[in-house]
Parts: sequence; C-alpha cells; structure tokens
Amino acid sequence: MTTNYKRTETQIVIIGNSSLGGDSPIRIQSMTNTDTMDVEKTVEQCKNIIDKGADYVRLTTQTVKHAEILEEIKKQLQKDGYNTPLIADVHFNPKVAEVAATIIEKVRINPGNYTDKKQFKQIEFTDQEYQAEIDRIKKRLLPLLKICNQNNTAIRIGTNHGSLSDRIMSRYGDTSKGMVEATMEFLRICKTENFKNLVISLKASNTVIMVQACRLLVSQMQKENMNFPLHLGVTEAGNDKEGRIKSAAGIGALLVDGIGDTIRVSLTESPEKEIPVAKFIANYATERKNYDKLPEISQSFVNPFEYKKRESYEILNIGNQNVPIVIADYSETEINFEKNELLPDYIFLGDKEIDFSKHENTRFILNIDSWKYEQKTYPLFDLKSYLNADRKSDILNFLSVSYTDLSKELIEELCEDKAFVLIPNFKTNNKLGEIRLFFQKLYELNSKIPVILKSIYDKKNTTNFQLQAAIDLGILFIDGLADGVFLENRNITNKQIITDTAFDILQATRRRTSKTEYISCPSCGRTLFDLEDTTAEIKEKTSHLKELKIGIMGCIVNGPGEMADADYGYVGAGKNTIILYKNKNIIKKNIPKNKAVDELIKLIKENGDWKEK
Repeated sequence: MTTNYKRTETQIVIIGNSSLGGDSPIRIQSMTNTDTMDVEKTVEQCKNIIDKGADYVRLTTQTVKHAEILEEIKKQLQKDGYNTPLIADVHFNPKVAEVAATIIEKVRINPGNYTDKKQFKQIEFTDQEYQAEIDRIKKRLLPLLKICNQNNTAIRIGTNHGSLSDRIMSRYGDTSKGMVEATMEFLRICKTENFKNLVISLKASNTVIMVQACRLLVSQMQKENMNFPLHLGVTEAGNDKEGRIKSAAGIGALLVDGIGDTIRVSLTESPEKEIPVAKFIANYATERKNYDKLPEISQSFVNPFEYKKRESYEILNIGNQNVPIVIADYSETEINFEKNELLPDYIFLGDKEIDFSKHENTRFILNIDSWKYEQKTYPLFDLKSYLNADRKSDILNFLSVSYTDLSKELIEELCEDKAFVLIPNFKTNNKLGEIRLFFQKLYELNSKIPVILKSIYDKKNTTNFQLQAAIDLGILFIDGLADGVFLENRNITNKQIITDTAFDILQATRRRTSKTEYISCPSCGRTLFDLEDTTAEIKEKTSHLKELKIGIMGCIVNGPGEMADADYGYVGAGKNTIILYKNKNIIKKNIPKNKAVDELIKLIKENGDWKEK
C-alpha cells in the first residue's frame, strides 16, 4: 500500500514497430468482432479501431484458415498506410498459433486451453502426474517459441479466470493463486528457453479477483527474477456506464499503483468505442506521477492478495458487516425522487432547512450549526467545531478530518461513546496517498471507527466523472477499507446520476448489490449472434430483478467460467443457437436465438426468481 506513484519496472518488449513496457506509454488496444474470414469487414473495423487511437488490434483466430487469412488482412491494411501491430487471439489449437506467428506481430495464447482441457475427467493429480503434464506443456510450447524467435513475434500469455484447466483447478481451485500458477508454469518454460518477448495478462469479470491476481503475479515474478510487462483488463465488463465503471475500477486500481503496461476495456459495444474510455483511464490513473509526494508507509496492514474488510464497529447501519452506505448531497437541490430510483441511505443538507415531516423514512446530515436535534438527523463537524462543541448526537455524528489531524488523544475521545463516523478530507492533490495514510494511522492507533469516503468533482462530462470516481474509489473498496461513499459533483445538476454512480462503484467492486448484474462479454469473431442487441433486450426485460446476476456470453471459450458465480447464463453455442445455464449447470441446449430470451425468462420463473415489474 504505497502513497506515491511509482511504475513497476518491466522489461521492454518490441511488438512490430511499437515498444511495450519499460518507460513506454501505456498502450491501448481493442479487438475486432467481425468474422476474421471476412477480410473486407475486418480490415474496415481494424481501421476504425486504429483511427480512434489504438496501438494494437487483436483478431479472433480459431483455425489455421483464420491464421492464414491474417496475411491478406495485414497486406490490405499496410497498403492503405496502416502499420499498427496485429495480434492473433488463439484458443485450443497450438498449430493455429504457430501459423499466425509467422504472419503477424503478436500471438495470444491461453494456458487454460492451449494444451490443457477443462472437462473434469480427472480431478486428482499425483505429483508425478502433475509434473508429467508440465513436461507435456513444454513439449507443445517449444515449437511456438522457436517460430516466434525466428520471426521476432511476441507472445501474450493470457490467463482467464473463467478458463482455468482441470489440473489447475484440482490443486489451486478457482482462485487468483490458481491463475498465477497457471501463468507461471508457462513463464518458467519461456525463461528456461531464454524466450523474453512476452506480455502477461490475468483477467476476470470479478474486479477483486482480477486485481489480486495481477498483484500476486507481479510479486511472484519478482521472486523468480522476471519482470515481463502486463496487459490489464476486466473481462465481460458489460456495456453502458456499468461496463465503463467496472473497467475503470479494476484497471484503475492497478494503474494508480504503477502496475500495467497495456490495457483493453472490454465493452459489449462496437470495439472502437472502447478506445476513448481506455485512453481516459490510462491518462487519469497515471497522472498520479505528478501529484504531491507524501510519507511512505513502511509496513501496511492491508494484504494486497486477499480481501479482508477493515474491522469497524457498528453505528446504526454504518460499519461492521453492514454494506457500505451511500450519502447524497442535496444542500442546493430540491429533494424529489422518482419511482424505482435508487435512494441514498443519507442525504446531506448542509445548512438547508426543510420540512422533515415530509421525509419520515429518510436520514439527514446537517452542518452542526444548523442541526436542531430533529429525529433521524445527525450533525457534521469539522475539527474546529468539534473541539469547540457543546452538543452532539447521542446516536450518530460525522467528523471531517485529515490524516494529520488524527492523534491518540482525539481517537480515544471519539471512541468513548462510539457515536462518531469519520470522513477524511484532503490537504494535497494526492488523495489516494492521504486516504491510505489515514487508514494506516487508524490501524496504528488501534481504532475501529467507521470511515466514509468523500470525493468532490467539478466535471461537466458525466462519463468522465464516473470514470474518475471509479478509479479514485474503486481501489479502496476492492481492498475493503471503507464503510461508505459520499460523492459530489458541482457541475452535474441531476443528483440521481451522482447517486447511481456511487451505487455502481460499490457493485463493480463487489461490495454492495443494488441492481441486476450483467456479466456480458465484448463479442468477437467467435460470436455468432448480435451480442449488443441481445444484451440490450435481456436488460430491458430483466433489469427489475435486482438480486440476480445474469451472464450473457458470445461463445463457450471463456463464457461458462467467467460467469461461474452468475445465477443464470445465456451462452452462444453455434450460429444463432443458445445454451441456457442455471449457476454452473447446463439446463437447456440448442435453443434457437429467436426463442432464447423468452426461454431464459421461463427458466427464471421456473426457479422462483421472477418478480413482476
């Protein structure tokens, strides 16, 4: 848990005409969703992606024919002046990777299905059997390494949480440790063969697992004298604001700590729309290098590899095992909620006077000078007003202080009646550093006072505000540090947008579920139906089922694994053919696409999870 930005040192990998890692900029990439065999459409989409500013373009490469057609795609792009490096995305078939490696600049392979399988035919491996499998992997990988050396082709070892093999699952389970070990097996072989032209990725649809796995991989590589550059991404993030917020929270949590050399934002939308989002995340997160320097933490109490919520005592619905609360600022806005809108847990009024009898089910926060003991209202102090206070609530008080204000005497005084919640404020532009120092100081003072994170913005652009807030706060909820969130944006008049953003950040970081969660992939050349339209249709018909997770996957490569914790799954099986899942189990096969959404709703109803709007 560092307070100042420092980029993790990685070696430089050359990919075509581009350098990756070291001091190179954070590289941006996306992936086509056309049929790669359709050269005209694929070339056109590559151009769209490159024109938006991508440094690399990845293409689905299922078969040897798909690999061979890459030569024609590359030739046509170069003829039109496009020299951006291309990446072949290979699953299952080593021969496909070997052919592609002779044609384009980089090949992505997945340890979970490059040589291993996921059929659960064998769930117990002796040490001898396990080593025999490693030897088999080496034998199958060596030809690709040789070809890549001859052609100066880079390799991405891309491990997905949803496609860990039977062998890894049998020993490590469905864990970040399993993802790291699956990756390290390949890296150790490459190191033995002195193959260094490598990029690594560990992806998951769960932001917590994704962040922990990448941190653990960096640590393990350092222990074994490796420093390959990292590709970051949250798989199956979804679309619209939820997909953007989820991607910003996961990718941003690593970038702000200097981890990551190239990123892809996976949205269930046309791929060129991913590029501006990825650029914003990369630029905003790495701005930390210019922030004020703060004292470093010598030994953090946070375990970066395992989630554990910070211990805090309970005051009303704040702290302990309660879900994080949401506070909304209505100090300059009329309170008027529409039906079905997400409601904040507390409303901040500042010095504003209202008729509290009209809001019997709402809790309010007021500045101490304007607080008059009304029922379900609670005062907010700054340090000066607290030290001079002659009154307080016996139930709940809020105190805004900086980390430099925290002292043993203050904490002891606050803990006497256990009626205070802290809201950190800032004295520098290095907010993440200050918040980490704040929590570290509370830990050293053995304090379990609940903490609410407040973050203030002045962005007129709603998307940019949402991305910034997700980057700033996502890492803190992923690490289990806070008990609530209080967002303000002085240039967005619609307060519901701000409240929804707070809830979306909590959902993206797996801290609080407030709406239906959709785990939907970004589509690629393996998808044989319109994933974007299908996702929109399923959302329109099921978004009122707020307690459910629904997976919407284009194909079976990573789909069933990435949506492993979903309640229901909708997965492409062939051209306009769908498989439906309940949890991890296949329930219905070979459903025609035009009937599949209705069959999904029928399945939800059959299991008693349907509610009418």
